[in-house]
Amino acid sequence: MEERKKASDYPQELLDLFHEYQHGEITRRDFLERAQRFAIGGVTALALFESLKPNYAWAQQVKPDDPKIKTSRETVAAPEGHGEIKGYFAHPAKAGKYPAVIVIHENRGLNPYIEDVARRFAMADFIAYAPDGLTSVGGYPGNDEQGAAKFREASGPKMFEDFVAAAKWLKSRPESNGKLGAIGFCFGGGIVNQLAVRLGSDLSAGAPFYGAPVADADVPKIQATMMLHYADPTKDTGIGQRIPAYEAALKANNKKYQLFVYDGANHGFHNDTTPRYDENAAKTAWTRTLEMFNKTLR
Repeated sequence: MEERKKASDYPQELLDLFHEYQHGEITRRDFLERAQRFAIGGVTALALFESLKPNYAWAQQVKPDDPKIKTSRETVAAPEGHGEIKGYFAHPAKAGKYPAVIVIHENRGLNPYIEDVARRFAMADFIAYAPDGLTSVGGYPGNDEQGAAKFREASGPKMFEDFVAAAKWLKSRPESNGKLGAIGFCFGGGIVNQLAVRLGSDLSAGAPFYGAPVADADVPKIQATMMLHYADPTKDTGIGQRIPAYEAALKANNKKYQLFVYDGANHGFHNDTTPRYDENAAKTAWTRTLEMFNKTLR
């Protein structure tokens, strides 16, 4: 297997540049041109680009055919959104009533990393559904580069309605105990915050990872127990600047929340397919999230 590199193997400026590319702020060509000055010692800008892209073999912590779980592709009606949304459903093989967790992907669609996160929940005795926000534009295309391009083609407001429909569908599944949690990463973290506003008491717990906060005026509508996970604000400056105001609004409205900031960790630290993965931060955040979901959803 290809050697896994760490964030510390790269200049922070190069990681920031790749972050801009991933979020559609610059093109691939822009990245390669600006990364040229980091291409030293026989390493090309293209080689740097390739080394920063996801390697999905690293993300498979739970095999899809593990006998302790069952997985399937499920389509959910979303009349307020694009009409329907497809996704990946994972649940324990043993019959019973389990807490439900909706898993919201980053801004590149339902990739293998997010599917594995759903399976990790199934292994921990939750039912999990990871909807694909790119359903309306043909679904996740098989790689993140094309996924990011497809993401920009989809209607954001309608995609959010698709996620709302998926959350309600999951909560009402026969395998569900009627309690719903939400977890999301990057774009998906922002969606978890929005779902907490929209769903009110229908969402029991939310765990946004480095997600954009909601407007102060919307915070009073949040009724879920929230656990917020953020990267080091000196490395994730865009989101980092917005954390204090969000926390102040949660405090002012007496919301149940915990805020964790992971020193030294980059945006995307939970995604174990890229060099920005921070094993210690990712495992700590995951353990904390499972503990909170077990406490609030069972």
